[in-house]
This record gives sequence, structure tokens and C-alpha cells, in this order.
Amino acid sequence: MSGSLILASLWALAATGVALMPYRVQIAPGLMLLLAAPGVVGWIAVQHGTWVAALGLVGVLSMFRKPLWALMRRVGRKEGTR
Repeated sequence: MSGSLILASLWALAATGVALMPYRVQIAPGLMLLLAAPGVVGWIAVQHGTWVAALGLVGVLSMFRKPLWALMRRVGRKEGTR
């Protein structure tokens, strides 16, 4: 297994561990994982191509669907008040 896929597996295990934490504790580590995700997916794209990276992106979006949805609502609400 390549280094990028090993890192992606460790990222997924870390994200699962963070999801098991109480909400008030999981915000900082979850944000770190969310910021690291583009780098991991990008490395997968370099080593394995676009289709494998697309599967990795689907995995990231699946694991962070609720926080990303809440972030999109918050940003949309701020833009609507201008």
C-alpha cells in the first residue's frame, strides 16, 4: 500500500476517533482534520490519479457532511444579512 493510502487510512481512523468525543471537545481536532483533508486527497491524486482521489473526496465529504452543512448555513446567513 502506498504512503498516501496509509495516511488516508490513518486520517479516517483519527476522524472516527474524533467523532466519538463529546461535541465541545471535538471541534479543534475536527477542524485540524478538515484542514488536512485537501492535502491528503491531493497526495492521493498525485500517486493514484483522479478517480481514486475522487473516492477519497467522497469519503471526506461523507465523514464531514454535517459540519460542512452547518458551516455553509452559517456563511450563507452572514452573507444574507449584508
